[in-house]
Amino acid sequence: MEVKIGVTHANRELSLETSQSADKVQKAISEALSDDGGLLVLSDDKGRSVYIPAQKLAYVEIVGESSRRVGFGAA
Repeated sequence: MEVKIGVTHANRELSLETSQSADKVQKAISEALSDDGGLLVLSDDKGRSVYIPAQKLAYVEIVGESSRRVGFGAA
């Protein structure tokens, strides 16, 4: 699944592919936002970890699994 993260005062969003379930990602976000000094930590499929202070989160978009289309008929 793909996770897109908007960070305040940053021009670009962070995007990562993770094998974690949507429930685990949502739980990590909720836990980070519930603490005053919360830190959102997510890992991607390549072993990269992303650490974002919860107060800097602008938005988080979770894109579910979808099959990628190949060819001229892909829309």
